Amino acid sequence: VGELLQNQFRVGLARMERVVRERMTIQDIDIITPQALINVRPVVGAIREFFGSSQLSQFMEQTNPLTELTAKRRLSALGPGGLTRERAGFEVRDVHHSHFGRMCPIETPEGPNIGLTTSLACYARINRLGFIETPYRKVNKAEKRVTNEIEYLTADEEDECVIAQANALLDEEGRFLEDRVMARYRHEVLEVSPEQVDYMDVSPKQVFSVATSLIPFLEHDDASRALMGSNMQRQAVPLIKTEAPLVGTGLEYRAALDSGVLVTAKNPGRVVRVTANEIVVETPSGQRDVYKLKKFARSNQGTCFNQVPLVTKGQLVEKGEVLADGPATDKGELALGRNVLVAYMPWHGYNYEDAILISRELVEEDVYTSIHIEEYECDARDTKLGPEEITKDIPNVSEAQLKDLDERGIIRIGAEVRSGDILVGKVTPKGETELTAEERLLRAIFGEKAREVRDNSLRVPHGESGIVVDVKVFSREAGDELPPGVNELVRVYVAQKRKISEGDKMAGRHGNKGVVAKILPKEDMPFLPDGTPVQIVLTPLGVPSRMNLGQIFECHLGYAAKLLGLHIATPVFDGIQEDEVKHLLEQAGLPRNGKVYLRDGRTGELFDNPVTVGYVYMLKLLHLVDDKVHARSTGPYSLVTQQPLGGKAQMGGQRFGEMEVWALEAYGAAYTLQEMLTVKSDDVVGRVKTYEAIVKGQNIPEPGVPESFKVLLKELQSLALDVQVLDKYGNEVEIGEIDDEVQEKARELDLMIETEPRRRTRRAQRDAAGDDEEDDEDKAADYEEVAAGDGWGQEQDDEQTGDTDHTEDDSLDVDVDVDIDDEDTAIPEDIGDDERMTFDQLFKEVSVPDDISDLMEEEEEPPKKRKKSRPKRRERLGPLDDLERLGRVRSIRDLESLEDDFEDDDEPES
Repeated sequence: VGELLQNQFRVGLARMERVVRERMTIQDIDIITPQALINVRPVVGAIREFFGSSQLSQFMEQTNPLTELTAKRRLSALGPGGLTRERAGFEVRDVHHSHFGRMCPIETPEGPNIGLTTSLACYARINRLGFIETPYRKVNKAEKRVTNEIEYLTADEEDECVIAQANALLDEEGRFLEDRVMARYRHEVLEVSPEQVDYMDVSPKQVFSVATSLIPFLEHDDASRALMGSNMQRQAVPLIKTEAPLVGTGLEYRAALDSGVLVTAKNPGRVVRVTANEIVVETPSGQRDVYKLKKFARSNQGTCFNQVPLVTKGQLVEKGEVLADGPATDKGELALGRNVLVAYMPWHGYNYEDAILISRELVEEDVYTSIHIEEYECDARDTKLGPEEITKDIPNVSEAQLKDLDERGIIRIGAEVRSGDILVGKVTPKGETELTAEERLLRAIFGEKAREVRDNSLRVPHGESGIVVDVKVFSREAGDELPPGVNELVRVYVAQKRKISEGDKMAGRHGNKGVVAKILPKEDMPFLPDGTPVQIVLTPLGVPSRMNLGQIFECHLGYAAKLLGLHIATPVFDGIQEDEVKHLLEQAGLPRNGKVYLRDGRTGELFDNPVTVGYVYMLKLLHLVDDKVHARSTGPYSLVTQQPLGGKAQMGGQRFGEMEVWALEAYGAAYTLQEMLTVKSDDVVGRVKTYEAIVKGQNIPEPGVPESFKVLLKELQSLALDVQVLDKYGNEVEIGEIDDEVQEKARELDLMIETEPRRRTRRAQRDAAGDDEEDDEDKAADYEEVAAGDGWGQEQDDEQTGDTDHTEDDSLDVDVDVDIDDEDTAIPEDIGDDERMTFDQLFKEVSVPDDISDLMEEEEEPPKKRKKSRPKRRERLGPLDDLERLGRVRSIRDLESLEDDFEDDDEPES
């Protein structure tokens, strides 16, 4: 990093030098001053850019203490002066013998960054020149003895040495006990005589990163599953009630300490005061050390950062002793999950395909309950028409909606809020227009406020809720530093307590992940011979093919440890052996194979075969169903394709891609498929008529032509191909725009269809009024289609979380509107060659009940003579023709947005 910063600084100085030279040529040498010559802005700018917007300056991940520690120890081959994902081949990404003790061979993200983003090994350090060194014990060749002298070697220095393994057998004096010693030389593993050995590894875990070294029985797991285990520990959510693992690796204390979330004593002394917010320690010299504790702060990932005192008044503490626990720690040890009683057995198909069956006990006892805090921000800016104002006096808002706001218009702490509730009341000045006499009268009667401002309040987004826990107000008057143009800034923090629920992702430390499929009552869970019900049922089929047997060892050892009241540390590649596990099981009074006969909780009968039961450390991961579940009935549409936008953030629809179309075709679900491809997606006319038919209780009309077909036509016409649509008699069918009839229907139904000219007019009015900010609906319309299932926005998440397995947990959207692939849009097959009809006929073929006479009359009118449209089309070649009147339907709007009539220009606007 130092070198990169040096380069940036050099660039900044070069720019500054250029400015100085220019000024020296212009100004008079006699009267010139250094202040007039030197402008430091370029240097400051270069450094700001490096720390602010460089690829390597990342937003810190703070899901839990381990995440933070790993983020700080990350190594990247990307960034300025490095590789790019596209150009990096297999050789660069692969594990190399020089990684030994320097870079972890296990911990790396799955996906496009695999092997390019790695983690620093446990004992590695970076030397003066920026090379990674790893420690070795020096071997005294003369005495054939391993000393306790430590030397750090870089990769090229190590290439000349023969290095023995850390667990080679030694006597008390450090001499090798065996005649042949397993050793490494470059990339080979050899058996050599003791006198050939130069160095010895310091520890078996020096090869691995912190996260990997926290996996017990790592030596029994397949590497790809160990990789998932390492990455998923970083996604564990800190729980309200923490518990250290029964089976650990001995690194938990060190990891928690080095992550910096614990409060430790700077000096020895006696505790004289303990409250929730601070601890006071009096040192022997009479000096008082005050330690402030963080309470319920929000981390960058929205998890809860809370510190709890561990010491009591009058207690004597040593220097470095832990005074307070942080998030996901238990008495100073890292505690990312909980020890739960697990049975490996199928249960009525509920744990098919890695699903997880849990007991309601885990919900009721708050075993996996976590707190999540969301931050919402609102700023009052200067606009061309005057400053925005944060106030309680908001036009056209009922008293009920304002009940939780204080006199400033900011929500009170402790208020319970749901989606759509006002958090901060804000009004924005709007442009004056000429008033009619009636409007002037109404203004005079109902007061002035509604006239010159519009409501621009901060509201709780769709699908969110919780309790307001904190409000921070910053203002220019109070001397706070704010961005230019901002007068006041309000941040509101809303907390949620989330119990574990169906759809949440859970995992062990061995890459054994799954989604909670069902929460069973405690009494229905299978139970042990002594009547204890198990808490989680996992599928046994998740073990053999994945070869992560560490979870089974952990299960057996955890059961023995629980019954014997022990906490066991089994370091990686230097841990407890199989016979010792059997011995401990016997000591605990359990069978040597660790299996027991369970009874069915519902019938009380024994299951046919004995079942592996034990205590496993299970984590709840950040992929929570509450953040992913999403539904939509109506919402914004993309401007060009007229299809719903994608993704939860845009209130989008479900992507219905090419392969999904095949599935419906295979089932012969013709009608479902047809409406998916037309009225639920981009048949603009059809969706309004369908809405009308549903509202009036009539039959749904035949679908029209999808907008994407029109876009295809325009695309071909823009390539100077004269494409026409013909009916079965060979007459040209005019593909119309959104016509008056639809607009009329929309107006009747309080739906809003926006045509492009009207939108332009509204924009022009807004620009004249000097309003910089776009309406939300304009933004949504401008927001070009983002395919919901296309992994958009996923890549960044994956870089951070290392999780690219989006099969079971990343797509839980349930929706009505549908996105369609641009390329794969099909015209409904009903419109075959033998029965092609004109566009008007297509819409007239609607089954209508007899009692709606006005519609019947409309249908009996003689058809108008169609204009010849080909010459006009030749004038209007180009892909952007239909942007003139692409519209979108929105749900019920206020009167203001419906008061203008829709324009209908025949001539396209340039």
